[in-house]
Amino acid sequence: MDLSKLKPAEGATKKEKRIGRGQGSGRGGTSTKGHKGQKAQAGYNHKRGFEGGQTTLTRRLPKFGFTNPTRVEYKGINLDAIQTLAEKRKLSEITPEVLYSNGLIAKNDKLKVLGRGEITSALNITAHAFSATAKAAIEAKGGKTETIQTVAEKA
Repeated sequence: MDLSKLKPAEGATKKEKRIGRGQGSGRGGTSTKGHKGQKAQAGYNHKRGFEGGQTTLTRRLPKFGFTNPTRVEYKGINLDAIQTLAEKRKLSEITPEVLYSNGLIAKNDKLKVLGRGEITSALNITAHAFSATAKAAIEAKGGKTETIQTVAEKA
């Protein structure tokens, strides 16, 4: 096989459309842009969402709703997931760092313990927030709950 004789497969390449190279080329004159009009002019460029002067969709739709700037987003972990982890790793202390190292939460997630499932052993759990049912279930089994204060709460 001679490398100098290699060429692309049949139909894999197309010739470039050479516009504006005279009437004989078939693409001269208006150069495939039609007659006059905004898009035929030099330097035409439109903004994203531009609809030819018609009021854009984003301006026709009403504004609604409210975004609370002080909202705190928690990652919820249920008691059954904590119990499974504690049994598998033989843990008695559960902290956000332990959950992060086991892939249950992300590094900067705020942790909220939720009440689905049961705990079978006394666990000391540290989290940013607890639901009332989770707190009651943990303390009923002899465990302890410790709430982590965030920077916003301390100030």
